[in-house]
Amino acid sequence: MTTRPIGKVLIANRGEIAVRIIRTCAELGIATVAAYSAADKDSAAVRLADERIQIGPGAAKRSYLYIPAIIEAARATGADAIHPGYGFLSENADFAEVCESEGFVFVGAPAPVMAELGDKSSARALMTAAGLPLLPGSRDPIDAVDEAQALADEIGYPVIIKAVAGGGGRGMRVVRDAADFAAAWQDTRANAAAVFGDGRLYVERYLDSARHVEAQILADTHGTVMHLGLRDCSLQRRHQKLVEESPAPGLSAELAERIGAAAVRGATAVGYVGAGTFEFLLAPDGQFYFMEVNCRLQVEHPVTEMVTGLDLVAEQLRIAAGERLSVPPSAAHPNGVAIECRINAEDPGREFAPAPGTLTECVLPGGPFVRIDTHIETGYSIPPHYDSLLAKVVVWAPDRAAAIARMRRALAETRIDGRGVVTTAQFLHDILDHPRFRAGEHDTALIGSLTTAVAAR
Repeated sequence: MTTRPIGKVLIANRGEIAVRIIRTCAELGIATVAAYSAADKDSAAVRLADERIQIGPGAAKRSYLYIPAIIEAARATGADAIHPGYGFLSENADFAEVCESEGFVFVGAPAPVMAELGDKSSARALMTAAGLPLLPGSRDPIDAVDEAQALADEIGYPVIIKAVAGGGGRGMRVVRDAADFAAAWQDTRANAAAVFGDGRLYVERYLDSARHVEAQILADTHGTVMHLGLRDCSLQRRHQKLVEESPAPGLSAELAERIGAAAVRGATAVGYVGAGTFEFLLAPDGQFYFMEVNCRLQVEHPVTEMVTGLDLVAEQLRIAAGERLSVPPSAAHPNGVAIECRINAEDPGREFAPAPGTLTECVLPGGPFVRIDTHIETGYSIPPHYDSLLAKVVVWAPDRAAAIARMRRALAETRIDGRGVVTTAQFLHDILDHPRFRAGEHDTALIGSLTTAVAAR
């Protein structure tokens, strides 16, 4: 394949991920353009980029989600490529196709592959054909509520109803009793149609006690597909991750390799190109089940970078330019343990309700093997339009106990305050002290019990 040198990248995103991409581009000698909304005109990304261009007002649908404005911004600034970061348009196959048709390199998966994997129905069919195990449930969307309920009754409760077009924790409903199924189905379908423009649903068994593990993969245009080990992302609220670590604790080397090999097999089967993540549920009996593929850079990618020494954004750019991966699969050997804590402007005592405001104090931790990915500083006003993520605190240590101790110290140093501002920092500290987390025996149910305890204080 011929290479397509990249000299200038327009970043169609904001916040910490925009800053993250700008930094790697600077190290690679690639010029950057920050595409920003009116609400982000004074942001760190706008300040750090080589060029900047406003693409619309604060509302995301008129800026970061408005494809014509982004394409025109890339054209006006002479960009060669567009990096979508995560969220917004990062997994929008139409956007990827428009970028390529307009002559821009899209730093992500090919549009046809993204379309297939973004549709959970086709993704499930493709992964079944590739031999990946799935939870009992429908392989195709179900139209009739009676048919869906009959399947749910056969599977046994609890079940989870999922929107075919859902993602990022949205478009899901857990049902624990047959009497509640029909109403839950109708509500989920209406919400999916309103939010995603696609009301198709499927149903599968829900595991109350399970772990959420995922495999980071890289695939270039020369046929190399590799995985970079596993991450554990079990600690979530409303299906949104709070704490991630690599490697996933408590797994045998044999089981971890089987999960990673399944991800490589699935990626190879669909002709995947770029950085991507295969997500799995791990049952208490050791059986794992495919959930979905994220065709983009994950929020939690730094933990993989910390244990492998690879810059995943640099690898994305290398792949997009038609170059080979920087290392062969045999050279990717994770070392040590990395943990990431997401600090959000949310109040755990009010079911993680958003708690924005202007920061009067912002002191972030430092020290050996501590990495901070952020876009905030004292005086920063948290916009109400976007995700509540303020900072990612990431640590590395030779072993898990030392990594937990380092993260506890880093969180204790963190001070983020302002009128009306509440963050998850103390809640994250409580998680690290929980006996089940320290023993590596946590699962997706742990946050629910901790949230209940916080609300009762």
